[in-house]
Order: sequence, then structure tokens, then C-alpha cells
Amino acid sequence: MNLVLAKTETGKALSDIFAIARNRLPGAGKVAGVRQQAFEAYERAGLPNRRVEEWKYTDLRVLMREVLPLAAAPDAVALKRARVAVQLHAVEDASKLVLVDGVLVPELSDLTKLEAGVSVKTLRATLEDASNDARSDLLLTDTTDAMISLNAALATDGVVIGIADGAALSRPIQIIHVATAPSASAFTRSYLKVGHGARATLVENFVAADGARSHQVNDAVIVWIGDGADLSQVRLMDDGTDAVNITSGIFTVGAKAKLNLFNMFSGGAVGRFQGFVTLNGEGTELSINGVNLLRGKQHGDMTLVVDHAVPNCVSREIFRAVVDDRAHSVFQGRINVRPKAQKTDARMMTRALLLSDEAEADNKPELEIFADDVACGHGATTGALDDSLLFYLRARGLSENEAQALLIQAFVGEAIEQIASDALREQVTATAQRWLEARR
Repeated sequence: MNLVLAKTETGKALSDIFAIARNRLPGAGKVAGVRQQAFEAYERAGLPNRRVEEWKYTDLRVLMREVLPLAAAPDAVALKRARVAVQLHAVEDASKLVLVDGVLVPELSDLTKLEAGVSVKTLRATLEDASNDARSDLLLTDTTDAMISLNAALATDGVVIGIADGAALSRPIQIIHVATAPSASAFTRSYLKVGHGARATLVENFVAADGARSHQVNDAVIVWIGDGADLSQVRLMDDGTDAVNITSGIFTVGAKAKLNLFNMFSGGAVGRFQGFVTLNGEGTELSINGVNLLRGKQHGDMTLVVDHAVPNCVSREIFRAVVDDRAHSVFQGRINVRPKAQKTDARMMTRALLLSDEAEADNKPELEIFADDVACGHGATTGALDDSLLFYLRARGLSENEAQALLIQAFVGEAIEQIASDALREQVTATAQRWLEARR
């Protein structure tokens, strides 16, 4: 009996997009070969759906409905609209790297104002360098996730950032992803290498210019952190109201290093951040925190896999979700402790606050422990605002909306307070306050 793999309409659309875009994607030779292998890996798996355990709560065959063609390179009109969006979201004193519709735009970026010890190249230029054909490894990852494979196949551009050993950056590096093209998709892939003993802050923003509608984003960032290094990363997914945003972070952390990662989803129709963190050196400290602020029919998903591969490492995960109307929040967190990873200290806590009877939250914390000398734990709670606290605040002159806003701010504050930078913490808090004001 002959078996034929049947493709959904979405799968056929993606095959057509890859066939049409293949000639305009950067890189030839080994790079093109790796792209082909990545797309074939995606085709074997197809779009993630509820039958895939890691995606059981975020069925892209239902939520995406259709796959949009690649966005064209931005023209002068698109760049003008993108400039306005950049001004609204730029972090003060940050070194900006601006990607518009999947393409790095030098005139909107600060490529000439980088601090000593920082190097930045575009992914496109790196892949197109005929003398550097071996850099096809930039499209390789160990994960078998279908959306990461699709990202490798269709990545048009991104940034390759290097931070020298011992460099202590005084200014954050900010990557701003701006969507301007309606009904189009962008595939970007970036790399960050933090040298031994270096200190840096990375900020990522996903935003839509005025007029951008129904766009899709598939982004990946691969981070290598050296021994004794310290990296703080803040990601703000505040995209267009009908955007679909799937972003992936793959982190490899050395010994006696620190990684502080924060992600907040507050804008877009569908958003998922999936982080894969491997602790490869002893004495490392990891802090991952996240917030979902959802209303309407939004769907926000934060999925994390932390791999304790060596002994004597500490990890902490705090996640908060505020869900209103008919929105749906998802948190999946898995901590793996390998047999040799003795003295591991890992904790994970997720809490969801439901503001309506139709709101939904799925929390799935997991532990896979193969060592016997560890201190690990996880917890999950879901509930509504405390009526007694609301009554207490109302009795002291606050309106119902003001009382709710105050309690919500306190609820998400535990996660936001983990951000190391005061300026970035204030920016994240302001974003949360805008969400609360819009809710009124």
C-alpha cells in the first residue's frame, strides 16, 4: 500500500511561498542546502496542532487559518511609517537596530554609534559572503520544533551581534521589529554572542506601524553566554491587533553566568514565545519572568524548557497572566534535571487572574528530575479578583475600575520587579498601565 502525505491548504501555501521566495533568500551553496533541509523537516511535521504535545493549547492550524506571503522589501513610504513607530518605542540611550518587514534598515539603526567591544553584522550579508560559506551553521539548531525549522528555511535577515570578552556595556542594545506591510509575513533570525565576563542588556520590541494589518511574524534569536557573563533581556510583544507572532529564543549559558529574561505579551491576535535554555556551566543563575495581558479574543502562549545539564545551578521562573473577555492564556514550563546535575535549585510558579466568566487560562508546569540531590518545586493557581480586597479599596473612595487596576498592578508586579534595569522596568510598567487604561 502506498502512503501519500496529504497537505492542508496552509501547508500548500507555505510550500508555494518557499518555492517562490527561494531565489531571493540570502545565501547559496551550503546555506541553500541547509534551507532546503530545514523546509523538508518542517514539511514532515507540518504546522503545529493540538496533537503535538508542546502545542496542544496553541493549534496554529486553527489560529493562523492561512499563511501569508513574504513581505516585500520596505519602500520609502513604509520606512516613513516605520520611523514613526520607532520613535514611539525607542528606549532612551539605547543602540537601536531596526528591522522593517524582516529587513535591517541602516538609516533607522545606530550602526555607527555602537559601544567599544560590540560588533554588528546583518544575517543577510553574512549568509551571502561567498568566502564564508561555512556560516550555514547560522541556520542550524538542535531543536526539532517545526516553527524553528520554518524560520531557518525562510529567514530573510536579522542581526549577528558579538560582545567582546570583558566588555561592560553602559547602554542597552535594542532590536525593534516593525511591521508595515498588510497581509504579509516576516521571517527573521538573530544571533548574540556574549563573551566571557561581559555584561549587556538586550531589548526586543515587536510593533506595527500605522496601517499594518493581518501580518505574521516568525522570529528566532540564538544566544550564547560565556563564563562569568551577565545578560538581561526584555522582550515586549505589543504588535498589531490582528497580528500572529511566533518567536523563539535558544540560550546556551556558561559557568558562573547570569541570565535574566523577561517577556510580556500585550498586543496581537496570537502570540507565542518559546524559550529553550541550557545551563552548561556550574554556578549559573537563571531568572525567567513573564506577563500576559489579554483581552478580547487574544491568545497568548509562553512556553519554556530549562535544561539543567550540570550541577550547582539555580533557576527561577515567575509567570503572571491577566485574562479578560474571551481571551486565552497559556503557560507551559518544563524543568529538566539531568543525572549529573546534582545540587540543582529550581523553582517555577505560574498564576492566572481571570476577569470574566469566558476567559481561559491553561497552566502546565512540569519537572523531569533524574538526580537525587536537588531542591525543585513548581506551582500553579487560577482565580478571580478578591472581592474582599475590592470592597476594602472601594470603601476608601476608589472607583471599581481604579480598585481593579490597583490589584492587577500588584498582581503582575512580582514578575515585572525582576527586571534589573530601572529604566526598562518603568517602560514595562507604563505598557501595563496603558493596557489597563484601554480596558476601562
